[in-house]
This record gives sequence, C-alpha cells and structure tokens, in this order.
Amino acid sequence: MKCIKECRQKCKACKVQECRMWIDYPADLNCTYETINKNSNLSLREVAKRLDISFVRVKQLEDKALGKLMKALKKETSLNEEYLRELLICE
Repeated sequence: MKCIKECRQKCKACKVQECRMWIDYPADLNCTYETINKNSNLSLREVAKRLDISFVRVKQLEDKALGKLMKALKKETSLNEEYLRELLICE
C-alpha cells in the first residue's frame, strides 16, 4: 500500500513487480488498488484486458470464486441458497 502513495505523488507507474497488487497496466499505475480506486466496478471484459487473459477465463475465475463464497456462506449462515445466490449475483 505504501508504494501506491509514492506512485500517485510522482504520477508514475509502479515498477515493483514483486508486489501482490502489481498488474501490467500503466494507465492505472500498474496497481490493482489504483484500478479499483479509479473505476470501482469493471466489466469482465475490462478485467480481461487489464490482466491480458481471455474473457472466458475471467468468467471461469468469477464462477469459481462465487462457488466458494456460496459454499462458505451456506456453511456459516442459515440463509437459503436462492437468497444467497441473489445476494452474490447482483445483475
């Protein structure tokens, strides 16, 4: 988090590729924090472009993450699956 403050002050893209938040996208200072800060919501196609992967792969990752969230929420709450699905998939 420290490096994004420095990058913003200098108006230069981050060069610390070892950083967990680093992406090869200079328009967002090479930082996922900056991407979220500037754009808040991104379409799956925008995510694919920034990560240089296919839209289909982004969709696969999203589905897997939502499945994990659903499983954890079902285990930890008494909410029914249909309601949880509505909460997680806000279209």
